[in-house]
Amino acid sequence: MDKKILQPVSYPTKGACGPTGTWRSQRPVYDAALCNGCLLCWLFCPEAAIAREDRLINYDYCKGCGICAVECTKNAIAMVKEEVK
Repeated sequence: MDKKILQPVSYPTKGACGPTGTWRSQRPVYDAALCNGCLLCWLFCPEAAIAREDRLINYDYCKGCGICAVECTKNAIAMVKEEVK
């Protein structure tokens, strides 16, 4: 039996106002050493800003909602205050 891979419903895309990552007040930081590869962060990210293969976060589209950090069972994602540039 072939296994089907679940895919997010959407892909990150530039909106009418440009990339939406500038809305963040906090950013998720991923620690690969703690990750067990369960892909819950990727599955639950409402912006599809997390790459399935390596869990790299596309900060151009991540709004900093923190859902990925809440869903991570291994605490491999921590929310930190966004630095003002």
